Amino acid sequence: MLTAVPRAEHLVLSARTAEEVMTPNPMSLRADATVAEAIAALTDRSFGAAPVIDEAGRPVGVLSQADLLSHDREHLTHMARHPDPSPMPEGFGLEDVDPTLVADVMTPAVFAVLPDTPMPEVIDRMLALRVHHLFVVDEGGALIGVISPLDVLRALRRELA
Repeated sequence: MLTAVPRAEHLVLSARTAEEVMTPNPMSLRADATVAEAIAALTDRSFGAAPVIDEAGRPVGVLSQADLLSHDREHLTHMARHPDPSPMPEGFGLEDVDPTLVADVMTPAVFAVLPDTPMPEVIDRMLALRVHHLFVVDEGGALIGVISPLDVLRALRRELA
């Protein structure tokens, strides 16, 4: 026997522009930061990704956990043991410092919108591009915000309250 599925209410997002939904002043990484610095910044804040900016504050790429995992898989060096003639207890070794820069492992694609971009267009772009982060830039291309699916859901939640 089939049971009736309750009719879902229609969700309507009244936020009209990217600026109304974005998280302003997102944490960003410098392209010349090391991978170790980036890992510390992302894990300290529990972020899955961050924009990479140039000296002028313009986004030039994105560094995600997937980028870091790919790099780690290809360069398993940070816990390598080195032969050392001095007597050391078993299990001790020197840690290699990974000199790799964020610019070397980031995804160089940046998907961005202006603050006045209509929200239907923002959502359509995120879906079409299959991205979890869409950056908001000013007229000069400087990063001013980020929109994630959580930002959109927060805006919907405000609507329902």
